[in-house]
Parts: sequence; structure tokens; C-alpha cells
Amino acid sequence: MPGLAIAYHPAPALIPGPPAAAYDRAMSMPEDPAPQRPDPAGSGGGPGPGPDGRGPVRRERLLLADALAEAGPEAATKCAGWDARDLAAHLVVRERRPDAAPGIVLPPLSFYTERVRRRTARTVPFDRLVERFRQGPPKLSPYALPGADEIANGVEFFVHHEDVLRARPDWSPRAISPELDEVLWRRIRIARFVLRKVHVGVTLVQPDGRSLRVSGRGRGAAPGAVRVHGPVGELVLWALGRRDVADVRITGDTDAVKSLTRTGWSL
Repeated sequence: MPGLAIAYHPAPALIPGPPAAAYDRAMSMPEDPAPQRPDPAGSGGGPGPGPDGRGPVRRERLLLADALAEAGPEAATKCAGWDARDLAAHLVVRERRPDAAPGIVLPPLSFYTERVRRRTARTVPFDRLVERFRQGPPKLSPYALPGADEIANGVEFFVHHEDVLRARPDWSPRAISPELDEVLWRRIRIARFVLRKVHVGVTLVQPDGRSLRVSGRGRGAAPGAVRVHGPVGELVLWALGRRDVADVRITGDTDAVKSLTRTGWSL
């Protein structure tokens, strides 16, 4: 999930030809920092630390690192086109290479971001990638700023954790803590960006009745409306393009539902 904390698919093909010398120099990756004691406040990330002293987003980071290590570098993920090695490289580059971060959300720069990610995946051992991600961002990274975990990482880590877990043939839904639920619900407005080209009115609805309209609000909106029902984690996965594994129920105007199911979106 990068600047907007969302999950991203691989960028378009790279620009051919050898890079310039200055371009190559930008490929270096900061060395691993010395191990640090865990932040007793959980490195931020939501309503506050749980029983283990960590915030929900910090816990999700550690769970995602464990899932990657257990899966192994060649394991499939639900992030289209990426295996676990690709995903680990993305997570590390996202936090440690600010020069490559803009290409995650700006298509004209995506060739550079993808080049850095591919080189990182190729040159850094998988177990080291996982450990770098587990340690968290270096102190000078924008992702180390106070509050960055919830704002930028909650959805990102949750979705990529599920990308690893739900690619397994025997996967089953896991229990999500109430604290992480709240983080995800506060950040689910990112669905408005993801679904910006969907003209059907879409409202996400939690089991407790809380709802949020995320598309079909402006000019060109089609008539009719759709409501997507499910726990907040499933709604996040559905909105960010994991529709084949998201456990949701869709209701509404028949034509609007048909229009929505024919529409593709991804990020």
C-alpha cells in the first residue's frame, strides 16, 4: 500500500538501454541499522499499544515479516505478478529509498521505481530483505515520522499480509483485532481514490451499520447504487482489487451491480 499506503501492482516495462552513471549511483541501499530495542509505545500506529506493548500497525509489520519468512522467496502472492521476494523488495524500497518512492503513485516515474525494486530483489538476499522490513524504516525516512504508521502503513501492511496468506491454497480468514479494525476503517477513505473511475455509486457497509460512500459522487455518475457489505478488512481488500478473495456481499440496483462487476480497477 507507499505514499498512499496501498497495495501496488508491478509497474510497466522499463525503459530500455543502459542507465547513466548518476542513475546507477542512486541504486545503493542503506546498510542495515544496528538492532534497536522495541519502542515501548509500539512505534505509533493507531488507538494505542495492545497487551504486548505494541500498536496494531507495528504488530501487523511483524506478522507480515513472519508470513514472508515462512512462505519463502518464491511463494506466490495475491499482488499480481509478484512473488514473496518481489513483495519484500517493494516493502524495503518503499521505506528506504525516498528517491524511488514517487514512482509508486506517479506513472511517468514508475520505470525508475521498478528498476530499483528489481535490482534490490536480485542483489539483496531474501532473508535480509525480510529482516530490514521487520526492523522498520531508518530514522531519516519519512516513514519514521510520528504518526506515519497509521497514516501510511496500516492499510499497506494489512493488504500485503493478506496477499501472502490468501495465496496459499488452504488459506482461511484470520481474526483481526478491534484496534486494527479501527485503523483500517479510519483509512478506508483511500477507496475513493482507487475507485475514482467507477461511476456507479458504491457504499461500503460494516456489520455494525457504519457506512461510507466511496464512488459515483460527481458528474458522470451512473444511476443506481451498490452497497458492499462485510467486515472492514474484507471491504479494504475488495476496494483495493482483491475481489477474488474478499468475502463481501454486494446488493443494490441490478443494472448498477452488473456495471460494477464489469468494471476493472487496480492500484
